[in-house]
Amino acid sequence: MRRRPFLLLAGTGLVAGAARAAPKAKQRVVIQVSDADPAKWQLALNNARNVQTDLGKDNVEIEIVAYGPGLDMLKAESKVAAGLAAALDSSVGLIACENTMQNRHVSRDDMYAGIRYTPAGVTHIMKRQSEGWAYIRP
Repeated sequence: MRRRPFLLLAGTGLVAGAARAAPKAKQRVVIQVSDADPAKWQLALNNARNVQTDLGKDNVEIEIVAYGPGLDMLKAESKVAAGLAAALDSSVGLIACENTMQNRHVSRDDMYAGIRYTPAGVTHIMKRQSEGWAYIRP
């Protein structure tokens, strides 16, 4: 009979310990842009901003990966340059596919300042998905 109260108290201690959970992990999202359409790019940039607004900028990590015709929007003379600047200022990763750059004879000097690069945009997105990142294609 004396064991039961002890076990009950031990169980209560375990529940109290479980209540002190670790901080919530950041949400992570990768956005694909493979169209040269400025409206699609603006939609991707709006999606990124809206996710940060809804979840809190510090609670989410966002990357926008451009390949194929979408690469044009990450060039220095991009039609969405103002949106790119705002995204970079908000810690959104803008990533260009080097395979596309090579196939289109585009150098890093042609690209918007502050962006990052990946050897293969499609593979980068695949890796992110396997790591548990959410995937969006506007």
